[in-house]
Amino acid sequence: MDMSTSSGVAQGVRRVVRIPIQTGPRSPPSTLPGVRINVITMFPEYFDGPLGVSIVARGIEAEALEIELIDLREHGLGKHRQLDDAPFGGGPGMVMMIEPLAAVLEPLAMTQRILFTPVGAPLTQATFDRWAGLPEVTFVCGRFEGVDERVIEHFIDEETSVGDFVLAGGEVAAALAIEGIARLLPGVVGNPESTQSESFRQGLLEEPVYTRPAVFREWEVPQVLLSGNHGRIEEWRRAQRLLRTRERRPDLLPDGGTSDT
Repeated sequence: MDMSTSSGVAQGVRRVVRIPIQTGPRSPPSTLPGVRINVITMFPEYFDGPLGVSIVARGIEAEALEIELIDLREHGLGKHRQLDDAPFGGGPGMVMMIEPLAAVLEPLAMTQRILFTPVGAPLTQATFDRWAGLPEVTFVCGRFEGVDERVIEHFIDEETSVGDFVLAGGEVAAALAIEGIARLLPGVVGNPESTQSESFRQGLLEEPVYTRPAVFREWEVPQVLLSGNHGRIEEWRRAQRLLRTRERRPDLLPDGGTSDT
């Protein structure tokens, strides 16, 4: 196993763990040997913090996750390493050019190449589940007004949006997605069952949770949670999931939140 730090990897990530990449059919996330994630970015230093702490750092340490940061600037054109140019037809802003992206993405054709863009399909928990079941994914962090459409047509397998808003670039989305994948991998989360009982797993938001003390400033924990009656507790939790989902995200319910069941 190569424990060295590869070129282009943010300084805050002390090492990139090399793991065997399985080429055959993948197992469910609970039994995955690991996932390799390539990140194509103009700003690899952006990831110094996110990759060196908490869940993601634990995933690397557990040999469940490998991160490779690819500095797109190294593939820029000319002595100035140009990556963008004015759009044909005029208009504001700049467009990421096809040549640098093609140079990076073409050798990664065997991976799932994903572009973060506001016009992509919504990112959901099901998306993370699917990505965590792949041996290798490649995240492309867009910038400016977007990328040349020919990149999408010929070098991108999937377009994904993290929400109905616009960011300066895809680095935030990539960091978010890396953590979303990492927490599904074996050896990363302390109790794997916790990832199966959280929001969106049964099409519902998670119920309220409480811990000690049972009373704080006269604010009490619901008595049912202190009863020790596991049947009643589960009924309460189920009712709370339905209530919270109906109030906050009725779009998740088949009936749009109009039913009491």
